[in-house]
Amino acid sequence: MSMNITRRRLLGAAGAAAALAAAGRVLLPSAYADAPRHHLSATSRVIDIRGRAATVWGLRRPDGGNGLELMPGERFHLALHNRMDEPTIIHWHGLTPPPDQDGVTDTGYAGLIPPDGQAVYDFAARPGTHWMHSHAGLQEQLLLAAPLIVRSAADLAADRQEVVVMLHDFSFRTPDEILAGLTGMAAAGHGGMNHGTMAHGAMNHGTMGQAAAGPDLNDVDYDAFLAEDRTLDDPLVVRTERRGRVRLRVINAATATAFRLDLGGHPVRVAAVDGNEVPAQEVADVPLAQGQRVDLLVDMPAEGGVVPLLATREGDTIRTGILLATPGAAVARISDRAARPAAPVDATLDRILMHADAAVVRPARQVEMVLDGGMMPYRWTIDGRSWADRRPVQVRAGEVLAVTMVNRSAMAHPMHLHGHHFRVTAIDGRPVGGILRDTVQVVPGSAVTIAVTADNPGRWLFHCHSLYHMATGMMTELVYV
Repeated sequence: MSMNITRRRLLGAAGAAAALAAAGRVLLPSAYADAPRHHLSATSRVIDIRGRAATVWGLRRPDGGNGLELMPGERFHLALHNRMDEPTIIHWHGLTPPPDQDGVTDTGYAGLIPPDGQAVYDFAARPGTHWMHSHAGLQEQLLLAAPLIVRSAADLAADRQEVVVMLHDFSFRTPDEILAGLTGMAAAGHGGMNHGTMAHGAMNHGTMGQAAAGPDLNDVDYDAFLAEDRTLDDPLVVRTERRGRVRLRVINAATATAFRLDLGGHPVRVAAVDGNEVPAQEVADVPLAQGQRVDLLVDMPAEGGVVPLLATREGDTIRTGILLATPGAAVARISDRAARPAAPVDATLDRILMHADAAVVRPARQVEMVLDGGMMPYRWTIDGRSWADRRPVQVRAGEVLAVTMVNRSAMAHPMHLHGHHFRVTAIDGRPVGGILRDTVQVVPGSAVTIAVTADNPGRWLFHCHSLYHMATGMMTELVYV
């Protein structure tokens, strides 16, 4: 696209770039770049947890809204302002930017954004339901996350009401306290915040054991589980049209909790996973691991209709959710306890869903990755190594690499690859439908094979999206050679 460059504009852009550089790390594609179209601030906010105020963090627009929505064809052109009292950096989970704009520090492309600093990003956006979250220490536990929705032309043509639902696990304890309780030792410098008064929740060690004794679930107990920052004591109620069509964009932003989703007995139809469209299919319920997203299609009843979206913690009855309600419908209170515990979150969707594109993927090379670790000591590894002594997965630009992740531990691991979406091609050696994901659940005793098309050169993090598993070692990188 042509651009009229004047001397005043050139000097203004250069001056602005110098000012930004003085304030903090800046990712600016060009001195001639237009001013960012969008702005977000990492800042503190206060939410209500059953009548008790809690100070957390968030990613806010100038209008006070949460996160970012882009229209079809719109670039991700954003200035991120750090209004917090400690450094941060934000990862754009689900987008596939150049590596220097991925929002991480570990791969060496960028540094943390200091307090009162900012960074500018500009790259092509990938349509779908995505999200953004801190990749600095344990800040994600303090709800430093937000939706990142990129609409397609088909979304607009579908004429559906869209509702975005972000799920969180919440504790009045600091992230450092949680990690210290898990590891049994002090864990300073991991992005904690002073909440003033603290409640002391307990870790769930009741199910902890060896893999042979069955899967371990929920290594952290929380004070609350949230849907759009609210519990089922006071849920969000979204009014819809009678016989209205709704697209629910659900994001599991919890740090250590996987959920089973259901619609309270209403049909559940899946339309997309991790921002990638699939042929819509009805399922009994939806397993959703940490970092994953799912789009659900809902047809509202004609009269007096209420449809709940309920998210129940795996292996437990505790749940959260929101309510969809037609005009005039009476909204009754829904218990935050399900009738029975939710089944463990597994790779059900990956087994039954088919990718809309029937293209055959034929990997040129195969590698194996072993996931292991345990509660005592609390340490999680990839190929017996932690990040400090990692052995990167190597790939050549243009090849299709098959990575088989073998889980030898007693806990599930939602494995996330930055900068790419991959096809899930096999579970325990059996071919599956090849849906595209960026985060896949690998349950204890199983092996999941993914096919990665190497089309975004650089160094990319590859890690478990259970925050405390990653913090204690379960992270490596994909490196182009």
